[in-house]
Amino acid sequence: MPRSVNSVASRARRKKVLKATRGNFGSRGNVITVAKNTLDKGMGYAYRDRKKKKGLFRALWIQRINAGVRQYDMSYSEFIGKLDKKGIELNRKTLADLAMNHPEAFKAIVEKVK
Repeated sequence: MPRSVNSVASRARRKKVLKATRGNFGSRGNVITVAKNTLDKGMGYAYRDRKKKKGLFRALWIQRINAGVRQYDMSYSEFIGKLDKKGIELNRKTLADLAMNHPEAFKAIVEKVK
């Protein structure tokens, strides 16, 4: 019996890898064995950094809130502590947006907390 090889699927699989690595330097974008390794590494970084992105945004929001409350002679930790005591449940994303784009609303929150 002759050997059966599904070249259509093999070619499609290789094309998928090469399409994903298009634009990489040198043989990373056009040699299938090298491209496979590049793709694996890249997908690993992408997975890791999707998780990391959440922490980076939280850090950005904290910096923005801190900058906002410093104008009213208060530190970030002091502000968050008092916010918690007063029972005001606004998340950091919302507070950062208010500090950046709606300073009068943010001032009202700070005054309520003081």
